[in-house]
Amino acid sequence: MLHCTIGAAESMAVRIRMPGGTLKVKVYRELRDRERARRIPVVKIGRIYFTWWSNRQSAVNDQPLG
Repeated sequence: MLHCTIGAAESMAVRIRMPGGTLKVKVYRELRDRERARRIPVVKIGRIYFTWWSNRQSAVNDQPLG
């Protein structure tokens, strides 16, 4: 499944659901804190960032510490 959001401010966010996770394509200002801190796999090509959100990884990392 492909989901694309394009707004008037030249923002771009694309989510590609794949087996095992989601590949997201974004520009820097759209990155979340976890993506900016590189706590998930991130590849930058030019001005575009490709991030991989694993189904298993997100379930483990979203649990509170303690």
